[in-house]
Amino acid sequence: MASNRQQADLRRDWALAKRLWANRISGNQLKTLRFLKHSYGLSVAAGDLQLLENHWYVTHSGLLRLAQRRACSGIAVHLMTGLSDRTLSRWVFRAVVYKGPNSKGFVGYGDADPSNISSLVQGAEMRVAETRAVNRALRKAYGIGLCSVEELGALSRPAKPATVQSPQALNGSPSPNGSGNGQPRLRDQLCLLIRKYNLDANLVKAYAADFCGTEKLSGASRELVESFVSHLATAAKENREALVCKLNSYAQPVEVRS
Repeated sequence: MASNRQQADLRRDWALAKRLWANRISGNQLKTLRFLKHSYGLSVAAGDLQLLENHWYVTHSGLLRLAQRRACSGIAVHLMTGLSDRTLSRWVFRAVVYKGPNSKGFVGYGDADPSNISSLVQGAEMRVAETRAVNRALRKAYGIGLCSVEELGALSRPAKPATVQSPQALNGSPSPNGSGNGQPRLRDQLCLLIRKYNLDANLVKAYAADFCGTEKLSGASRELVESFVSHLATAAKENREALVCKLNSYAQPVEVRS
């Protein structure tokens, strides 16, 4: 039987999922969310899950948090030099996840090149390949049947401008994230939240990029940025102090010189 706290957490995730994907979420998807929540502790509010094209996907940050909760002993990542080609920006990595001190390891491979990543993150093929390898190894280690967002290639291509557009958030250039329906642009919504709750803009950008699974926020799809804006608003309203602690984890260490 789930505890009262678990039931309350699940209700909050259901409510947030309905707000984020009101026109696309079904009863079956809510049942799947309940299973993922109870079995793995994955949370919509924490950014562990995304609903894309009517399917749930786990995020890199969600997998890492799961590994931390399960006391993962370590993750080893190796570049497969024989399969990689720097001149073609093609990279292949092998990741091994060790669940415990005596674990033989769970292996996952990840590859990336300009043909299977978004044009928005081209130039970061090496990092994408490494992330994909780690994600696959983690999914094997902990029995996660969901594909991860970062492993998607086709969905990250700008084949559907209506849903996969660069939000160009937090910069001053015109972007398609404006609203013809009278709603503020995503950039403006984010800036309003930062001012309203007195948040550090640079830390918010770093958190947003991690939430969306991209190197920079400008590399995320509009759908992912919309999810982050909703998540940030909910987190700030419910517990600003906890949100500030989360943001502070993205602060860069200050070098002290003698």
